[in-house]
Amino acid sequence: MATLFDPVHIGDLALPNRVIMAPLTRMRSKQPGNVPTELMAKYYAQRASAGLIISEATQISQQGQGYPGTPGIHSSEQVEGWRLVTNAVHNAGGRIFLQLWHVGRISHRSHQPNGQLPVAPSAIKPAGGTYSADWKQVAFETPRALETHEIPAIVADYARGAQNAKDAGFDGVEVHGANGYLLDQFLQDGANQRTDHYGGSRENRARLLLEVVDAAIAIWGAGRVGVRLSPYGTFNDMKDSDPVSLFTYVLGQLNARGIAYAHIIEPRSSAAGAQDGNIAGAPEAAKLFRQAFSGSLISAGGYDREDALKVVADGYADAVAFGRLFISNPDLPERLKAGAGLNEYNRATFYGGADKGYTDYPVMGQS
Repeated sequence: MATLFDPVHIGDLALPNRVIMAPLTRMRSKQPGNVPTELMAKYYAQRASAGLIISEATQISQQGQGYPGTPGIHSSEQVEGWRLVTNAVHNAGGRIFLQLWHVGRISHRSHQPNGQLPVAPSAIKPAGGTYSADWKQVAFETPRALETHEIPAIVADYARGAQNAKDAGFDGVEVHGANGYLLDQFLQDGANQRTDHYGGSRENRARLLLEVVDAAIAIWGAGRVGVRLSPYGTFNDMKDSDPVSLFTYVLGQLNARGIAYAHIIEPRSSAAGAQDGNIAGAPEAAKLFRQAFSGSLISAGGYDREDALKVVADGYADAVAFGRLFISNPDLPERLKAGAGLNEYNRATFYGGADKGYTDYPVMGQS
């Protein structure tokens, strides 16, 4: 029976343990330019004992940005900045994938080229709001529906991001198809009301995600590409009329492609880290979808040590991704293995700022 601390092969990588660092938006890139920094390199290197680090979500284009301070992977300066990070992680003995991101409608015109409206599969305004480029809270706007002829250029942006990630020294890429961002917006019928071949049936709604995955595989090979999904997720005003059918189909298609892993967020934590505690009575995605995907499955969302040990031992996941606990515990795998106490995280320092709440959390034995 596998344990959380056993080695595992995921795709082409041999991991020393099954404790994964989840992608965590921290909004600390250098401005202007959304460029990764030496401080970011230090932060990731501190967490190199993870079986695998998945980077914070990283926009593939200026159009793909939705929050201030988030890094990109579409300029030469950004590639050089990320090379600082990958070198630091590798020098510390770690492995790191880049998460490829386009936010779609979860943006504001202040982030967009020439102040244009954000784009989406359909012109449906999501509830809630975001931060503008100058860090002011603003309501979401009604996005512009993408024209069919524009979509190949977005796939090309993902491909360019995947190639740039390779040039920056990453070990692979994760396609962000979760949490109500562009690819998830195309997947779920609550956000996608298109009538072309990217809308309607589940096969059509999954088309863009699969085209992006195929583009990443063409650059990296299937064993270096992962995909993140959030079945039943409600973050960013998402919903679908038949999530079991939809995500069973998507996972079957990903399974046929032989990707490195599927990374599934548990619905109990569908607020994407915006709140503490889990939603009671939510469906259990790892159990629901394990049979749909025979490759490596990473489960994420509100795990503590006991839950993580159990989901791996029971065979519903091959590894477990931790988010908030990795923020405050850079040596989380060692702490979990020892059954040691955990540092408490400070939510006020999650987004923006400098080293406070970022690189100043102690490891075991430090005060």
